[in-house]
Amino acid sequence: MGTDTRGWKDAIYEQFGRIGKALSSPRRLEILDLLSQGPKNVETLVLETGMSVANVSQHLQTLLQARLVQFDKQGTYAVYQLSNAKISALLLLIQAIGEDLLAEVRLLRDEFLSNRDSFEPLTLDELKARMDVDEVYLIDVRPKEEFEYGHIPGAFSIPVKELADHLLSIDTNRPVVAYCRGRYCMYAVEAVEMLREHGIHAIRIDEGVREWKQQPLH
Repeated sequence: MGTDTRGWKDAIYEQFGRIGKALSSPRRLEILDLLSQGPKNVETLVLETGMSVANVSQHLQTLLQARLVQFDKQGTYAVYQLSNAKISALLLLIQAIGEDLLAEVRLLRDEFLSNRDSFEPLTLDELKARMDVDEVYLIDVRPKEEFEYGHIPGAFSIPVKELADHLLSIDTNRPVVAYCRGRYCMYAVEAVEMLREHGIHAIRIDEGVREWKQQPLH
């Protein structure tokens, strides 16, 4: 291999490494996952992650340097979002690889759900089949701004924090299906728990909008 070729390959992989370094932090992965649900300002990310303003800002600077996020000024706020739609697919792929290769991922998830939901969740295909014949009442329990950014067609927005105030308005003549941000978001689990406590037939789906959009013929 010639010297010029070696130098070129070193330079290329150094650039790819910028992405890898930015993704190497668990907290930055969480921030990217949150931004995949829609644009957010620093204050919202602080509330969602439990980190300080300084830590969130530092992580965002690293993500900016790797070109994984971008921001717009809206008044006095900087609102951040993913810089490329492919990043959402990359995050799902990282989760899928983690489930395939790391037993700890499956163990942690199973341990958390074991005492909270013994029912198998609906798959996306099952959800679509039931929605096609109007057999379920689908609720999106994420924050309203995430619903407005994108949601599964036919869903109603009832954020989990407001669910208790909307119990009487839910159509209980059909099973209620709840979804949130995906397999590692617990809002849907919490929503189903509350609904069942009030005698409402409820079930969740593990997936969210990102997975729905990747399905064919939706």
